[in-house]
Amino acid sequence: MIPVQLDHVTKVYGEDSPPITMDVTIAAGEFFTLLGPSGCGKSTMLRIIAGFVQPTSGRVLFGDRDQTRTAPHRRDTGMVFQNYALFPHLSVAQNVAYGLTARKVAKPERAARVARALADVGLDGYQDRRINELSGGQQQRVALARAVVVAPSVLLLDEPLSNLDAKLREETRAQIRRVQSDAGITGVYVTHDQAEAMAMSDRIAVLDAGRVHQVDTPREIYHHPATGFVARFIGGSNVLPVEVLGTEDDDRVTVALPGGAPLTVPGRADLALAAGDRTSVSLRPETLSFVEAEAEAEAETAAGVLRGTVARLEFNGATSSYEVAVGEHTVQVTTPDQAAGPRPGDEVSLACAAERAWLVTA
Repeated sequence: MIPVQLDHVTKVYGEDSPPITMDVTIAAGEFFTLLGPSGCGKSTMLRIIAGFVQPTSGRVLFGDRDQTRTAPHRRDTGMVFQNYALFPHLSVAQNVAYGLTARKVAKPERAARVARALADVGLDGYQDRRINELSGGQQQRVALARAVVVAPSVLLLDEPLSNLDAKLREETRAQIRRVQSDAGITGVYVTHDQAEAMAMSDRIAVLDAGRVHQVDTPREIYHHPATGFVARFIGGSNVLPVEVLGTEDDDRVTVALPGGAPLTVPGRADLALAAGDRTSVSLRPETLSFVEAEAEAEAETAAGVLRGTVARLEFNGATSSYEVAVGEHTVQVTTPDQAAGPRPGDEVSLACAAERAWLVTA
C-alpha cells in the first residue's frame, strides 16, 4: 500500500475555463472519492493521477516517487473506465489476463491469478464466456477483475457504476469496496452521485468549477459542510441567509432566521463572525419539524421557528417530503410518514434543531 499525493496540482485548459486545482494526500490503502457535478474537474484529476493528462503545474507522487512525467503504463495503476473498455473479441478470461500477458507473466501463474480475480468478483466459472453474453453488471465486474489482477499499487475508478440500474449499483458498490479493501490497494474513485460517495468512501473531496470546497470523512461533510455548495450538494440541505445577532467566544452564534426568529447555533472559529455580519446557515431537511397546532399561536416569535405555507407533499414510504414556502425561500422538510400530517396549502410553523444547524460560507 502506498499513499498518493497531489502536490499543488493545477490544470489550466484555457482562459474561458477556471483552473482545476488540488493539494491533497491520499493515505495508503484509503478509498478516496472525487465528488462533484459534471465539468467540475474530478475526472481530470483522476486522469492526471493515471498519467493520461499532464498537469500545468505541481507534482503527482506515489509514496516518495515523483510520477508526474511517468508514462501511464509505468505507474503501477489499475483503472476501471465508465464504459468498461473491454475487448469484445476476447473471452472473459482473456480480457482479465490482458495486463498479465503484457507483463509477460508465465501462463500457469497467469491462469491462477485470473481464476482468483474472477472468484473475488463473483464470476467463477465465467472464464470462457464472451463479453456480449454478459449483463452490464457482469461486464463491470470483469473490468474490475482486470484492473486488480495485476496487483496495482493504486486502483482508479472513473464513474464505473453510472451505466447500471439503481439496485445493481448498490450491490456493485459494496463489491468494489470489498475487493479494494481485501487487496489492500489505495483507491481513487470518481462519481457525481453523493449517495455512492457517502456509502463507499473513507474520505471525500467535494469539487465544483475546479475548486475543492472540502476534504473530509462522509460523516463530517454531511454534518459540518464547509460551504453552501457542499451543504446543498450532499443531502440537499436548506441554506438560508441569516444576520448575526451576537456571539459567545466562537462557541455559540445567535442568528436571525428569515422572518426574524432567533436561533443559537454552534460557532465556527474559522469564520470570525461579529454582530451585524451576514452569513448562511445549513438546516438539514430531517432536522426540521412541524410545531403542533396548539403551539402555533406562540410560534411566530419563538426561538428557532420558521413560518410558511406547505407548497408540496411527496409520500416516500417510511418518510414524507415537504416543500414549505417561507417568504421568498423554499424549505425542504423530511418527516416520518403520518396520515394526519399537514397538506398543501396549510400554514405551518417549523422548529429548527439548533444543535444540528451549521454555519456555512458562500
